[in-house]
Amino acid sequence: MRSIWNGAISFGLVSIPIKLVNATESRSVSFRQIHTEDGGRVRYKKVCELDGQEVAAAEIGKAYEEADGTMIPITDEDLAALPLPTAKTIEIVAFVPAGEIDPLQMEAAYYLSANGVPAAKPYTLLREALKRSDKVAVAKFALRGRERLGMLRVVDDVIAMHGLLWPDEIRAPEGVAPETPVTVREAELDLADALMATLGEVDLDTLHDDYRTAVEEMIAAKAEGGEAVAPPAPGEEGGGQVIDLMAALENSVRAAKEARGEDAEVTELKPRARAAKKTTAKKTAAKKTTAKKAPAKKTTRKRPA
Repeated sequence: MRSIWNGAISFGLVSIPIKLVNATESRSVSFRQIHTEDGGRVRYKKVCELDGQEVAAAEIGKAYEEADGTMIPITDEDLAALPLPTAKTIEIVAFVPAGEIDPLQMEAAYYLSANGVPAAKPYTLLREALKRSDKVAVAKFALRGRERLGMLRVVDDVIAMHGLLWPDEIRAPEGVAPETPVTVREAELDLADALMATLGEVDLDTLHDDYRTAVEEMIAAKAEGGEAVAPPAPGEEGGGQVIDLMAALENSVRAAKEARGEDAEVTELKPRARAAKKTTAKKTAAKKTTAKKAPAKKTTRKRPA
């Protein structure tokens, strides 16, 4: 794999030369823009707003735009001269439990490879220390023109690094939760638990992108015969309002069990058993009332005698 960044891990006074490699790749199908009338490729051109001329990549620089529209040119030399200790170093600042890292902060993932034979020993030392401590390392590094936050952890026998957003880049979830007060019954929670237990766990390696497969099949069909794949038969529309939540949960549990080849019967839940207890209590109270009225019945039977 081709490295995208060369530097070192700063682990106290220990420096570990490493190479940074992308740990993920995009498998999505990409499209080109075309002119619908003749099928010609549509391309983007970078044009200067002042003279209207197309500008080559070698002639394009950076600038910061102020509020009044003034452009302040910034060169690569200006950025390189900044007193940034993480310019070529992944500086470890702390070791924390993995649970303290909010998944909302995680961005791209990278593999860190030991750069050269002398780096193998300190690289292995840091890897084994992370394994034994059952912690992750929080680090600062600079990539693509800005300083970033990272989390180092062990994946198999490799140290991986996840780019992290800075804490002030995470937006508070204000106005996202339902504002209408809602009461969830115990019976509904029990059915939700039953559905979660029925669905169980899944091997993530068995999951695949159905949409990408459908797009590839459609492209293959059009390439061979020039005809698109027939649209699927119309089914029930999803995303509507659930009128009967209990019925929807029960049907979901039943469908999940049938999909797994299990008995589709939905087990009666505890809240319903509580309701049955209440009914039994009512029947007992009714019997007591009848028993109290029994002497009156005996008196009525004695009158004919």
